[in-house]
Amino acid sequence: MRKPKIYLDTSVISHLSAPDAPDKMNDTLALWEEIKAGKYNAVLSSVTLRELENCDEPKRGTLFDYLRQIQFDTVAVDAQTIEIAEKFIDFGILKQKSFDDCQHIAAAIVSGCDIIVSWNFKHIVNYRTIQGVKAVTALSGFPEILIYPPPVLLGGDYSDT
Repeated sequence: MRKPKIYLDTSVISHLSAPDAPDKMNDTLALWEEIKAGKYNAVLSSVTLRELENCDEPKRGTLFDYLRQIQFDTVAVDAQTIEIAEKFIDFGILKQKSFDDCQHIAAAIVSGCDIIVSWNFKHIVNYRTIQGVKAVTALSGFPEILIYPPPVLLGGDYSDT
């Protein structure tokens, strides 16, 4: 059986070291162990790496230490990624100020990921965005992509209450 290809946005990696959100941190660390064990093929984008570079120390160093623990592919943002990302703005799914989030979603789509994993409920893991992503992938000729928070991949569900 083929391993699922998962796109990790910055919110997931950031929660590897998030003592202010212990439940999310614990779920993220559990997912990290599954990635380390080879259950998933992990993908990051140049947007993710840029956002991580902008973190303050010592968190930046800690997060890059975690990245050295896993194998992952890096997707560069190219013209096709930008074109798909702009559709999320053009269709009113997200606003221009959320363009980095649009690029995360587009990078996952263009690189053929099966799942986007995110803790970003405001812009990514929500009904409106998920429906918009379905529309954009269908109109653009890409396969459907799933969007979940980490606990769903761990076999559970998640309630942000």
